This record gives sequence, C-alpha cells and structure tokens, in this order.
Amino acid sequence: MDAPADLFHPRHYAKVRKPLLQAETLPAWCYTSPAFYQREVERIWRRAWNFLGHADQVAKPGDYVAQEFAGIPLIIIRGKDGIVRAFANACRHRGSTLLDNGSGSCGTIICPYHSWSYGLDGTLLGAPEMHKTEDFKPAENGLIPLRLEQWGGFLFVCFDNAAPPLAQWLGGLPDKLACYGLEDMVLARRKIFDMDCNWKIFVENAKESYHIGTVHKATIQKYASARSAGYWVEEPTGQYVITFAQHENSMALLQGDSGFPPIETLAGRREAGGTYAPLLYPSTYLACTIDCAWYLELQPLGPNRTRLVHGALFPRSRALRPDFEQLAANYYKRWDITIEEDIIASDRQQRGVASPYAVSGRFSYREPLVHSIDNWVLDQVLDAP
Repeated sequence: MDAPADLFHPRHYAKVRKPLLQAETLPAWCYTSPAFYQREVERIWRRAWNFLGHADQVAKPGDYVAQEFAGIPLIIIRGKDGIVRAFANACRHRGSTLLDNGSGSCGTIICPYHSWSYGLDGTLLGAPEMHKTEDFKPAENGLIPLRLEQWGGFLFVCFDNAAPPLAQWLGGLPDKLACYGLEDMVLARRKIFDMDCNWKIFVENAKESYHIGTVHKATIQKYASARSAGYWVEEPTGQYVITFAQHENSMALLQGDSGFPPIETLAGRREAGGTYAPLLYPSTYLACTIDCAWYLELQPLGPNRTRLVHGALFPRSRALRPDFEQLAANYYKRWDITIEEDIIASDRQQRGVASPYAVSGRFSYREPLVHSIDNWVLDQVLDAP
C-alpha cells in the first residue's frame, strides 16, 4: 500500500494506538517509505542515546572506530588520558572526513586533504599555511565534540545537546542487571551482518516469542518459548522494554554443548536460571543469561537496509581460561545459527510488506512488546496532539 500524502497525520495510526488485542500493526509504509525513515532519522536517531559499541573496541590510547551513523560521520577514540571521546568526523578547514570507516590506532589525527592535525582530545595541533589568515584562532578550531557516555562497558553517543543524560535514558536498567557484572565482561567477538530489511522489523522480531516455535524450532525453542517454565514482561523504568525467561542452563548454548560455569554474582531468580533480555530504545537488544551476555546493535542504513552487529561478552575470568576458545566456539555456533534464522525471517517479511497488497495485520497476545515498540516509534515521529 502506498504511503498517503499526509503521512504523519495521526488518523493513519489510530488503530495501532488501541489496546493490544484490539490494535493493528503498523501500516506497511512505515517499513518502506523514505519519508517515514527520514523522520525517524531526525526525531529518533539524532535525539536518542545511540548504542555504538563496546569500550574494548578502543582499549588503548589512540585506538579509534570511525563510522557513519544515521548519516553522520563520527569518530570514537581513546585519548592519551584514557578518556573515550566522540567527535564529528570532519576537518574544521573544509570538512573532509579525517579517518576512513573502520578501526585502527593513531597518535595524531591528520586530515588527508590539507594535513591539518588534531590531538586525540580533538585539539587542533597544526594548520599549515594558516599564519596569514586574519584572526584565525587554533584554540577555536578543534574537532567538534559529540556527547558520549558509558554504562557497563557500552558506549552511547547522543547528537542532541539538549537531551537528558544517559542515566535518565537507562532508568533502573543498570540496577536490574547489576549482578551480571557487565562492566567486568570482555568483548570476545564482534560479527557484522548486513540485512535487507527495515530496522523495526528486526527489533520487533527480537522482542516477541511468537516466532520462536517456528523460526527457532530446532535451536532455542525450549529456552525462549512462552510455553516454557516461565516467560514474562516486566515494567520498564526507562527507555526500554524487557522480558525475563525462566529456564535451566544457558540460553546461549544449544542443547548438549558444554559451556562455562554460572556467573558467581547472580542472585535471586537469575541464579535459579534464566535470561533477562531488554530492548533498549531505539534498537539495541541485550541478553544476560547465567554464564555470559550478548548484544545486537542495529545501525539503520535506509528504509530497507540495516547493519546488525553481534557482540559476545564473557566474564573476564572466563576469557583467561586455557580452554576459553574451545568453549566459546559453542556459544558462537549457537549465535550464528539463530541470527541467520532471524535474518532470513526478517528479510522475508520486508519483501512482503513492500508489496502493494500489504495491509496492517492484528496482534497476538504473544506480541505485547511489538505493540509497545511500534507505539514508542509513533510517539517519536508524530507531532504531539
């Protein structure tokens, strides 16, 4: 179905706004329309606290990651003082990008166009042939800083200087997950997947159990199905939705595979066995199970293209074991299989919603968080009543 001319009029979304068992899903154009995607860029990605990786990616002074996120080239770099900072990836002279996308290490950031140079803290160190320029002040021409804050070893960047601090965005989530010791986990593997689907399709898939009996029938159904011993939605206290699944053993392993012992600091029902799985808005899935954690970092590339980054996290003490790589391979196997299953399902859904015959559907009681996520998106992209 084609998008209407008045795309952002609330009447087009009135049925999405109804209670779950009366509501309809988002109109198909929400997953295909360039205009709808651009509104998301402006009102979600450029205002939110965006998860952009793990501090282990910039472990040493001079280590950096350069990437483009929501159309903005940026650099994340650790300074000589050990502080991780973010900057716009643009020279203050004539705007050339300074570092190519990817990761690396440097002692100084040098513009490949006219050799302006910057310190790791963004300070302008050198500007050749600028001595005759009137009233040129090097101290006022350093790299443009972007807001960067950390939690649990995770890096978050916000492009909106007026937005509240990260702690307010997270709400009570850090306390809820404190016993997993995320800050003492290491990023053991990072794997990138490119998908032919809208970012919301994969986010919705990550937070509903309805598909698991079909898509993951041979892999993780017994851990994540609502028909297992316990699976429920908890009330959020920040910009996220969250579920807890009660089960035996680790959700990060396939049945019969060996793994690491449980995390020693677990308490309560976490210790009894289970997995907390928050979806931190806009698009970061985090799963904390009894012996490890992992994240799914979604980077929007367009209405029908998304980059997925999977990060594998283990307690530091496990990474020091001589058998770490041997046992970690069992976790990687499980993740690679189930991620591929989800990508196939998401790409298939994208092809379907792109059809001119695609119309809104109805929600199952097994999809409460899809309903919540869709309404959160509408809260951001539509004007207030």
